[in-house]
Amino acid sequence: MASLTEADGPHGFGARLKAHWVFKTVAMTFFTLAFFCGYFLLLKFPAFPVTVMPLTALDRWIGFQPSALPLYISLWFYVPLAPGLIADKRELVTYYWAMLGLALVGLAVFFFWPTSIPPQQIDWADHPAFGKLKAVDSSGNACPSLHVAFAIFSAIWLDRLLRRMGRHAWLRVLSWCWCAGILYSTIATKQHVAIDVVAGAAFGTIAAIIHGHRVRRRSLVDVVDRAKSLRTA
Repeated sequence: MASLTEADGPHGFGARLKAHWVFKTVAMTFFTLAFFCGYFLLLKFPAFPVTVMPLTALDRWIGFQPSALPLYISLWFYVPLAPGLIADKRELVTYYWAMLGLALVGLAVFFFWPTSIPPQQIDWADHPAFGKLKAVDSSGNACPSLHVAFAIFSAIWLDRLLRRMGRHAWLRVLSWCWCAGILYSTIATKQHVAIDVVAGAAFGTIAAIIHGHRVRRRSLVDVVDRAKSLRTA
């Protein structure tokens, strides 16, 4: 059986995106729906008293920027990129399990420790583009920011995949710039405060490190198993 890193050979982007595309579509759709069901349930019905997160100097320095809204929403185009570029079915499955684990831990934190951002001195009626966002995603489920956690997790894996594929460094730089823009937008749209962003970034990084360690360990086991099978053949 191939190791988890063998799929990261000289495949083009098109071939990778087409690989297991039905599974990718179904898995991402199911994950998104399940996540938002749990997210909005905890948002509307917190189990414990809600803690209001404090503002920092960074929050005051980064004022409200309505133009950052497209960057904020772009997370949902950014997140599918990494699994979309995975060509190995088993690695793809482990990736979705890692995302599910990240989501479940985050939701568990929101259950036991509900948080929100402070009230903003903003007249949202002056910014109709934010109307639907504020209607469905209020100021709760703040810390850690799962918006940031998913962005960081995706960025780390996109960087790993692009390096394995031997692609131009500018693509990796572009990916990290996109991720940084998403992080900035969480504060600039006043969906989160700086502490939420820092906690979310740490959360996403830890999840990516743990998952990466498991993938490398599984790949090493596969290499050893193949070596043993060759010796006994």
